[in-house]
Amino acid sequence: MTHNAMSIEDVPINRFHQLLTLRSGGGWFLDGYILSIIGITMIPMSDSLHLSSEAQGSIAAAALFGMFFGGFVGGKLTDYLGRRRLYFVPPIIFCICSLLQLFSVSVFDFFSLRFLIGFGVGIEYPVAGSLLVEFLPRENRGPRLSMLTILWFIGAAVSYILGTVVIDYAGPSSWRLILASPAVLGALLFVLRLGTPESPRWLIKKGHNNKADTIIKSIYGPNFSVLSIPEGNSEQKVSITSFLKAGYGVRLLFVSLFWTLSIIPVFAVYAFAPQVLMSLNFGGSWGRYGAILITIMFVVGCVIATWLINVMGRRPMLIHSFLWSGLSLVAVGFFSAQSKWLILGCLAAYAVSIGGAQVLSIVYSQELFPTEFRPLASGMAASLSRLGAAAGTWLAPLSLEQFGGTYTMFIAGFLCFLGFLLSYYLAPETHRLNLDQASSLK
Repeated sequence: MTHNAMSIEDVPINRFHQLLTLRSGGGWFLDGYILSIIGITMIPMSDSLHLSSEAQGSIAAAALFGMFFGGFVGGKLTDYLGRRRLYFVPPIIFCICSLLQLFSVSVFDFFSLRFLIGFGVGIEYPVAGSLLVEFLPRENRGPRLSMLTILWFIGAAVSYILGTVVIDYAGPSSWRLILASPAVLGALLFVLRLGTPESPRWLIKKGHNNKADTIIKSIYGPNFSVLSIPEGNSEQKVSITSFLKAGYGVRLLFVSLFWTLSIIPVFAVYAFAPQVLMSLNFGGSWGRYGAILITIMFVVGCVIATWLINVMGRRPMLIHSFLWSGLSLVAVGFFSAQSKWLILGCLAAYAVSIGGAQVLSIVYSQELFPTEFRPLASGMAASLSRLGAAAGTWLAPLSLEQFGGTYTMFIAGFLCFLGFLLSYYLAPETHRLNLDQASSLK
């Protein structure tokens, strides 16, 4: 970039950025809806299909196992085919697989379809995140990426609210319709994403400077060009081996581990919130409506974290998030024999506190790696974190059955404390840095 060329990362946020945030955020909303809706349908599904604890865990974890493979494949194909082409694949998968659940009759059917849905979600994370971050202004990058996490939790909350209302009024047999409902949202998302341009950064890395220049001028105006991209325009290929040897392996390990440690308790709660509350003596409607309250508090936590991310900075927020969420879960275990409102208060405190770690999982995974490795690294981090989350989700019903809610909460709190230690020693600070600076190892 020449000394007199204004960077696209320094321009004010405009209508295009707003629309692109909506397009990417819509995918994350749908992801949260799809992945969480299994929680509200699990009890009536189990009653209808006579599922064992092992079968429940397998179906709940299937999407997370699918995400493990989808993240790897999506990360690789996003770099090879571009961001835009892969942008439309997840909505198609969501539509088809959600509708097929209307006709599923066996554990294998549901496991397979939920696995494919998770595969689509795994593709969504590196594609939508990379496409958005490569257009965003520097000062808006953290809050806008955080909004993806907010929309994920809003989607999760909507799934619980809608699922509860449908079951209350249409009866437990309506669980199939609830599982099929994401097909409508998937079709809307596909239409919303029509007209999305390719990332100029990716085009430059592939040597398509003229195409990149055209896109930049159409979005930012005639005074901007490929020279407005504040990073090297080299087409040099970097192998995975050199990527790891150069030091990015440590960053990948950090993002993958803290994402895993933060997401295991979250997914266990979402997939089995009514069962978790039942194990803590919340019966009947207490369990369902308590789960709704907790999902809403997850949204509140992410909103607060988004507001604070440019005030506190990335590193302090992550450390505090793990510390207070761990203390909240341990408190649930200690007060499990106390009043329901006290337990709900502790679970709500956990949901709010973990918001910082949740929003930073997407922020760090996009900021800490250069353009040529951003989709691959973020996809690998999402894959590895979901593999751990899948194991945790599969074990959650077994833990509730064997040890009860109290000790299950102690285990979840211990994972948060491990995240606190990891963040204290490895979390970097990337606030106020452009993407080139944030991803640099210097």
